[in-house]
Amino acid sequence: MTKALRTVRGMHDILPPESAAWQWLEGQVRALMDAYGYAEIRTPLLERTELFKRSIGEVTDIVEKEMYTFEDRNGDSLSLRPENTASVVRAGVENGLLHNATRRLWYTGPMFRHERPQKGRYRQFHQVGVETFGMAGPDVDLELLLLGERLWRRLGLDAAVTLEVNSLGTPESRQAYRDALIAHFEPHVDRLDEHERHRLHENPLRLLDSKNPDLAEVIAAAPSLIDSLDDESRRQFDWILAGLDAAGVDYRVNPRLVRGLDYYTGAVFEWTTDRLGAQGTVCAGGRYDGLVEQLGGRGTPAAGFALGIERLLALIEAEGQWPEPRPPHACLVLAGERATLEGLLVAERLREALPWLRLESLCGGGSLKSQFRRADRSGAAFALVMGDDEIAAGTVAIKPLRAEGTQESVPVTELADRLATVVAEQA
Repeated sequence: MTKALRTVRGMHDILPPESAAWQWLEGQVRALMDAYGYAEIRTPLLERTELFKRSIGEVTDIVEKEMYTFEDRNGDSLSLRPENTASVVRAGVENGLLHNATRRLWYTGPMFRHERPQKGRYRQFHQVGVETFGMAGPDVDLELLLLGERLWRRLGLDAAVTLEVNSLGTPESRQAYRDALIAHFEPHVDRLDEHERHRLHENPLRLLDSKNPDLAEVIAAAPSLIDSLDDESRRQFDWILAGLDAAGVDYRVNPRLVRGLDYYTGAVFEWTTDRLGAQGTVCAGGRYDGLVEQLGGRGTPAAGFALGIERLLALIEAEGQWPEPRPPHACLVLAGERATLEGLLVAERLREALPWLRLESLCGGGSLKSQFRRADRSGAAFALVMGDDEIAAGTVAIKPLRAEGTQESVPVTELADRLATVVAEQA
């Protein structure tokens, strides 16, 4: 026997009925994006490696360790996208979307990082993200936070997540803070592991995220980023906080929140949860005003966020908010070769007359008894039965499967109207 093939480690299949929950979640997101005026953008999975080196930063775990990178047949270095903000910016610059314009964009799709697979973290994972361009804020920053808060309420997760906010200020104030952090950590360099020593002068803000227990006290005593903010950054940050207060949104200012990517400036934020163990971040983002220019465009203010679909679905399940399955309204039970042909044609006419109808034809034949078992397992409310007697009489039998009621024969010409009525009564 030929050996069965398996998925690549860290990749996973999305199978029914779980796929129905994905569709439900994506539908909720799409409706919300439409309500806020965001247009969908779709970018390639594969980009030039240089795009991510220039945007994320070469001295980051993503670029150094986690990207799927290879040379194609022309010798060009290509990478599967580890995140999508850089791709959206590249697409905007390349296609002239961002010049003298404001844009509200959103996307969904797979990303790729070669990490250690664990629950809620895969090497192919999926994100929903929003990106805004041409708006200097802070009004759009507040809109992003309110949009996120509305999503949690729509999904029934508002009590399960906590909003944390901070500001990184301008590149100048952030540089001043970097210098202050280096001065703070250098006397404790003996406590840093090799990886952290490498970060000290290249990306010292990442030390604030360290899980090294030897650094806990040093991190706690580190200077606060907020104390290094310039006046305008402080004013904008205070305006955002006042807006959250006015909207009744709970939040916590976290001066250690720095975000992991080099391109962030200004306000940054995360929604976290304590319901998923160590994988606490559900959604994260912030402002990245310098990235468009960094990738070859004109200076453009920008802000956005991304959330992980796998992690979000795990939280939905943990909170008991998993969507109910959507079984067919009816199953078509057919007895005999002639009834099979006639029944399939009747089914097509029903789908034409009732576009909302979920109707499953039990193809593959079998006895009436076995077909009724399949109809029952499907969760359908009704069976539509056709055999030689029904064909001769020009009727279809409607048999209730979930509620009290008797089977009734309905002329084919009246079937759509009658089926619409009984389905509505059952709802």
